[in-house]
Amino acid sequence: MIIVTGYVRVPPSDLEAFTRDLADLAEATRERDGVLSYDAAVVDASRGRLLVMERWRDQQALSAHLAAADTVAFVALWGQRLSADIRKYDAMRERALADA
Repeated sequence: MIIVTGYVRVPPSDLEAFTRDLADLAEATRERDGVLSYDAAVVDASRGRLLVMERWRDQQALSAHLAAADTVAFVALWGQRLSADIRKYDAMRERALADA
């Protein structure tokens, strides 16, 4: 499994439009093969800061998402207006929180 997580910042004046566009992308993304979860939450509206959390079955599924037309269009629209510190991690041993 691939875990993608980190923070995105947009100008606070753009936050409403950004979250609306991101919600549209998220709705389509959640239907993609290999997506396990795809979420973002505003953590500080006054600074335009969001937390991003995604889980993908594998790199192939994540790569297909990143190459999808709607993802490419979203990045083209917002890429110059945001800053991001997003990382991906390989998860080799998934288990419930209470499990050792």
